[in-house]
Amino acid sequence: MSRQSCLAAAVLAALLAGCTASGAIPSDGAARGEHWVAAWGSAQMVPEGQNALASEQLRDATLRQVVRVSLKGRQLRVRLSNAFGTDALAIDAASIGLSAGPGQAGASGLQPLRFGGSTAVTIPAGAEYLSDPVELAHAAGADLAVSLHFAAAPARQTGHPGARATSYLARGNRVLDAAWSGADKVTRWYQLSGVEVLAAAPTHAVVAIGDSITDGYGVEPDTYGRWTDHLATRLRAAGVTDLGVINAGIGGGRLLRDGLGPNLVARFERDVLARPGVSHAIVMIGVNDFGTQHRNNEDSAAARARLLEDMMQAHRQLVARAHLAGVCVIGATISPYAASGYYKPGPDNERDRLAYNRWIRESGVFDGVVDFDAALRDPARPDALLKTYDNDGLHPNMAGYKAMADAVPLAQLQGCRYAR
Repeated sequence: MSRQSCLAAAVLAALLAGCTASGAIPSDGAARGEHWVAAWGSAQMVPEGQNALASEQLRDATLRQVVRVSLKGRQLRVRLSNAFGTDALAIDAASIGLSAGPGQAGASGLQPLRFGGSTAVTIPAGAEYLSDPVELAHAAGADLAVSLHFAAAPARQTGHPGARATSYLARGNRVLDAAWSGADKVTRWYQLSGVEVLAAAPTHAVVAIGDSITDGYGVEPDTYGRWTDHLATRLRAAGVTDLGVINAGIGGGRLLRDGLGPNLVARFERDVLARPGVSHAIVMIGVNDFGTQHRNNEDSAAARARLLEDMMQAHRQLVARAHLAGVCVIGATISPYAASGYYKPGPDNERDRLAYNRWIRESGVFDGVVDFDAALRDPARPDALLKTYDNDGLHPNMAGYKAMADAVPLAQLQGCRYAR
């Protein structure tokens, strides 16, 4: 080897050593064939109205948020989000530990989160940052507490209103305090989009992306009754320990147009493909596209036909993008909603739903199908939810969410022919 080659090799080795020392590339994990996999996540949007915290609530305050991870691990990292911020987001201190449990502010085993070795981080507008890896042994289904201290409130908040979990606010820097008392409570998440674990190579994750039915409308905080929660529990009961479940639902979400949050096509990259270790996506979306068109009196025959074709085209695009990223896509049929007092659909809307579901089942565009329509409909009145599963004519109740989880063919979540 020439002197120049030796020098180049030495420089490369030094660079790799420096990268390992910073925690960006865990050398032992790579040697063991491990990789990073999403174990928890939420879809991000702009909290508006009552969903946004008042600026004074985040001025010199610590926000402790509890999340339930779907994969066990000993090393993890946290993804903070400023996706919809209008200015840089300053986090002055952060920590992670084991939560005392659902509905409790306390935590144990707290460790500071670092970013390139620093305990503070500034995240540019529109960006998301990963923490350095942290050693924290935990079981699948464990509740973790992530605490963030803000010296000043964000210029514009990024978050997820449909947390279905209690978060806590206290004055001052409390990120390393195990016991909290007298904290304010909210049932939303802010500036937090993911937790990832270092796991063995076969481990992967499925992201369920959709609207309020996936987000868990009607589920009481800290009860973990969304259909994705039941799916994670079902997988563990079946001995499937190498598959994480991520919920990327947004209440009011639509496939093609923005609603309370960004449209699904626009957020598919961030909420599905950008998460590490994702092998499958379950896509259930469309009831708000159909329902809003009807509610706004925009559902002429031509407009309805155009919407149906545009939705099919959007799915083709999503699947093509997913396959390029090594992700299989499972299409999910839309459950019945004829009894919805909010949308009040007519016969034409039901025909469109049936045509859309038939296309989901038969087009061959998808790598698999979950037939939520068949799982939830009333056999005596197929355009409506079975009374046993019905909340409000549109959303399933708690039994309905469990029925949805039971309807997912687990075999479809094992292996993907596009996996890299």
